[in-house]
Amino acid sequence: MEDSITFEDLGLDEQILAAVARKGFETPSPIQVLAIPRLLNGEANVIARARTGTGKTAAFGLPLIQRLRGESDHVRALILEPTRELAVQTCREMDSFSDNGKPTNCVVYGGASIMEQIRALKKGADIVTGTPGRVQDLIERKKLDLSKIEYFILDEGDEMLDMGFIDDIENIFASANPDSRILLFSATMPAPILKIAQKFMGEYEIVEEEGIVEEPLLIDQKYWVLREGDKVEALVRLIDSNPDFYGLVFTQSKNDADMVSRRLDEKGYEAAALHGDIPQGQREKILARFRSKKTRVLVATDVAARGIDITGLSHVVNYSLPFDSSTYIHRIGRTGRAGTSGTAITFVSPNERRKLNFMKARVAKASKGDLNEGEVPSIDSVLEIKRAALFEALKNSLQKEGEKADEGFVQMADDLCQEKDAKEVLAEVLESFYGEKLDRDRYDEIKKVAAEKGGREGRGRGRFDDAPRDDQTRLYIQLGRRDGYNAREIADWFSDTLHIPGKKVDRIDVTTSFSLVSLPKEDAARLLEMASRDNSIPHIHVDTKAGSPRGGSRGGRRGGRGDFDDEREGRGGRGFGGKRGGRDRGFGSDRDFKKGESDGFKKSRGRVNPHTATERSGSSSYFKSKKAKEF
Repeated sequence: MEDSITFEDLGLDEQILAAVARKGFETPSPIQVLAIPRLLNGEANVIARARTGTGKTAAFGLPLIQRLRGESDHVRALILEPTRELAVQTCREMDSFSDNGKPTNCVVYGGASIMEQIRALKKGADIVTGTPGRVQDLIERKKLDLSKIEYFILDEGDEMLDMGFIDDIENIFASANPDSRILLFSATMPAPILKIAQKFMGEYEIVEEEGIVEEPLLIDQKYWVLREGDKVEALVRLIDSNPDFYGLVFTQSKNDADMVSRRLDEKGYEAAALHGDIPQGQREKILARFRSKKTRVLVATDVAARGIDITGLSHVVNYSLPFDSSTYIHRIGRTGRAGTSGTAITFVSPNERRKLNFMKARVAKASKGDLNEGEVPSIDSVLEIKRAALFEALKNSLQKEGEKADEGFVQMADDLCQEKDAKEVLAEVLESFYGEKLDRDRYDEIKKVAAEKGGREGRGRGRFDDAPRDDQTRLYIQLGRRDGYNAREIADWFSDTLHIPGKKVDRIDVTTSFSLVSLPKEDAARLLEMASRDNSIPHIHVDTKAGSPRGGSRGGRRGGRGDFDDEREGRGGRGFGGKRGGRDRGFGSDRDFKKGESDGFKKSRGRVNPHTATERSGSSSYFKSKKAKEF
């Protein structure tokens, strides 16, 4: 069997390999295997087709850092990104690949002070990363000279075309050194991409992943609308309502990662934080504990989580809404691997509804699955799930039939039962051991945030509503994750059994051994009657706690209606770029950014190159690369 390709095999020098080790990258991805040697050794222009989350920044960033370390008095490379967030993120990544400040990096984008960016350029920058509109502005002001650049990198090419940046891109190409080496990264190859290649690239190579059959990610995707102050409580309920929880919680900042990890630790959960300020030695210990499941909750920033491979995750939680859909897809792709299912929960603040609405269509296209609204499980639901899990664990731990308990414990049982009924004694013992875990006071109240009436859903306003649904019946069914069911499959089971639309199957909570589901009263009664006559139907009964003032448990809502109708979503999805005249439209101005329109989106398609001998792990972005003949 051939050995896996390593970063050492790709031609990277010791300084870059040290940066790779610092970042925690372990095995190069297929696109890195294909691109890095070509950029280090060849001279041809390259079009690289690669999907979301395949390590594209390192694929072009590592060779650039290695090739451009020498002193220079001019800009040597330009990297174009579709959004300000991606531009800033890429610039930070480039900085992280170098430990001595060489080559120097600068980021430029709309919506920030252009004078500060001009001053940064005057100080000298070897590599400039920016959005098309701002780059074009700086060229027109004669503050950015691309006449001597050696590399022109166009990242997320199809995304920029979708956003209407084609005119800016062509103008920038016309101002750049015609002899510069052009690298174009794109998830798809639409006609306009090939037109740019024919017009500006001359001879070029196409490298792409091949052999991937696109299929839906096996991930149940929900979002919960929450106030900021309720997010930790919602996370606690999520963990407690899933006894086998083993997940990654993504935060936008290091401070949030530390805060969430600390709050979970205070509540008695095995959690750890991972971000850029964590020393490498400590980082390795944290990851080792997480891989061995001694730590079951890892709270991480995007940059810190890159390059690590963790299998078997049950959940990915977006503690805050990601900047763009490509980041979202990259995050959730860490669960649902190797043909297994997973769950992705995204916490959304009330004022982020409009931003979320823009993301939905792109996420559905990239993941082949819907991002639907759900609700935080009620305290009663969480306690019922915990009680059932504890009881199941207790039964499994009792001695098998024929085995006898230690005589000392038998004597203790006799002593305890001398003056009390044995059942009462057992109940008191159970309460002594498990009472704290099942105490309602462990949980804080969360008010449901509902959209205001009158079409104000997209304005971030909300009202609090915790009324139970009088037209529904809450059912317990003995189907759970160990039976191979997630929320979507539970909904499909009810839909197929009762021949009703899936949107009628509401508020789904799935545990290891059972699920809780809300149905219209007439459909619930019909199913109970069917179950009484048909032994093939799993055990079902009415959840008696569903009529509590809190309305019982409210899990993920089925049907994908969300907060906006399709027409409004369709209108919102357009207008991201348009033609020039409003540079970086939707991304380049503070006005648009505040409206929540600063999201970049990316299409997720691709094939794996046969030279990289892939072993595909479910629908994830993880590959095992075998040594290719050309290396």
